[in-house]
Amino acid sequence: MNADLLSEIDSFLAAENIGEHRFGILAANNGRLVERLRSGGRVWPETEKQVRDFMASRRLSTPQPEGVAQ
Repeated sequence: MNADLLSEIDSFLAAENIGEHRFGILAANNGRLVERLRSGGRVWPETEKQVRDFMASRRLSTPQPEGVAQ
């Protein structure tokens, strides 16, 4: 589960050009979230949902360049 979430976070970080610490603060009010996931830490289901919801809402609110399908 954490590997899938971490992979999604990595893709999101690259696409949004945002740092791990800032992402953790915005997504879950935890600046060390990504660092802890990388070191094998676990995430509560509620936190995982919060992180996934944040990424989904941010993707929806980010304007896409013309010609790019969502």
